[in-house]
Amino acid sequence: MKQQTIVFKVSDNLKEQMIEFYKDRFLEKHPPYSIFQVKDYDCVITLYESGKVMFQGIGADIEASYWTEEERIKNNRDIARDLESDKKKKEEKEAELHDERFKGVSTIGSDEVGTGDYFGPIVVSASYVDKTKMSRLYELGVRDSKKISDAKIREIGPTLMKEYPHVTYILNNSTYNKWGINNMNQVKAILHNRVLTELLKKANFNYKYIVVDQFCFPTMYFKHISKSSEITKNITFTTHAEDKCLSVAVSSIISRYIFLNEMDKMSKELGINIPLGAGEGADKTAASIVKKFGQDKLKDLTKLNFKNTEKLKEFL
Repeated sequence: MKQQTIVFKVSDNLKEQMIEFYKDRFLEKHPPYSIFQVKDYDCVITLYESGKVMFQGIGADIEASYWTEEERIKNNRDIARDLESDKKKKEEKEAELHDERFKGVSTIGSDEVGTGDYFGPIVVSASYVDKTKMSRLYELGVRDSKKISDAKIREIGPTLMKEYPHVTYILNNSTYNKWGINNMNQVKAILHNRVLTELLKKANFNYKYIVVDQFCFPTMYFKHISKSSEITKNITFTTHAEDKCLSVAVSSIISRYIFLNEMDKMSKELGINIPLGAGEGADKTAASIVKKFGQDKLKDLTKLNFKNTEKLKEFL
């Protein structure tokens, strides 16, 4: 018979009932973060502190059915439906990750860096990768910039910029703050549209897809750019685009390379090591800058609508 694993979160009013039901069969040792574990001859039952319960073994469905029925009676929950929905979502995610539409074809793709960093600009690039130049990218070790080291990005960034057609736009924080747009997805949409449009003007590229990592619904993307004077359409939006499409990966690396250079330049000009991200390190650095140069200096260096600006009071 086939081994099965069934997992669902048990309702609070059944959690104590479950503990009471199995208490005489608790194993002395149980997994980390679990309340108990019980082993029958055809099923292992584990209840975790989070409230999730796991049934494993050939008898998992029979053992779980008692509790799914209790959930139906006492809490009007249809666990079977929920599990089927979760299974479908997992299958859809797997299918999405194995999307091979962009393999072996020429594409244009764009990607951005800096939207989650308090300091530093937002850098967006669009690149064209001809199918005949894909092997070169494999040789260079091109993949999503979030999955390779900054040292590697500094190494291959100039090569990609030299060998692959691209357009990059750097939105400095002074301009970002003047825009006054609090919706980051709108900012990204405007910038992606800008670099894609400019790249398409450079040459008559022979591409099959224009690919953008889906950071919002396509209808909302085009709503965000509805006031733009020029709009690039026929875009294929997909999640994890940088893992599936080489032109997006190239754009990701080029954007990251330029972003790192901008951060280096800022650190050198200020005489302060400017941190990436928007954590406590950014808070402390901002406080040091305010003490040294004054509050007004932040409008040129940081994204003022980030929560870090409000938190500054704690460090001054």
